[in-house]
Amino acid sequence: MLKTAIAHSEVLDLITRMAADLKAGMRPGAALVGIHTGGVWVAEHLNRHLSLPDPLGELNIAFYRDDFSHIGMHPSVRPSTLPFDVDGRHIVLVDDVLFTGRTVRAALNEIFDYGRPVSVMLVVLVDRSGRELPIQPDVTGTTMDLPTGQHVKLIGPDPLSLVVQRAA
Repeated sequence: MLKTAIAHSEVLDLITRMAADLKAGMRPGAALVGIHTGGVWVAEHLNRHLSLPDPLGELNIAFYRDDFSHIGMHPSVRPSTLPFDVDGRHIVLVDDVLFTGRTVRAALNEIFDYGRPVSVMLVVLVDRSGRELPIQPDVTGTTMDLPTGQHVKLIGPDPLSLVVQRAA
């Protein structure tokens, strides 16, 4: 059951503010990497705001999840693409929702399989309560303190909106 929604225009306002924050703290030569699916949508918008010279990288962390043996493989798993050298780069990792931290941990594992970056900066549209791992974002669009049994989801890609729902 839908409890709350954040409309497309508000999501775009959050991303615009995130881009300004990111521009102020981003190191020269940084490359954006979005986590499939929602993180890629957010990273595409950020990339347009920042006009970075490198193409956007995309991570699909399905094989890196620590719950892979429990959830199985989704039939539409696509490979990751990092169209630049990771070694010695500053990486800006983008996700839609930071919850437990497990998705980010899996993404970091995959990035390091591609090479050794100088640094990784974490950017998330929503930082929600319920962390299980000591992972914190460097740039956040908004924070949500949700009770157990509620989830926030980015719907998109066009238009983008956030919905808070009760878990099924």
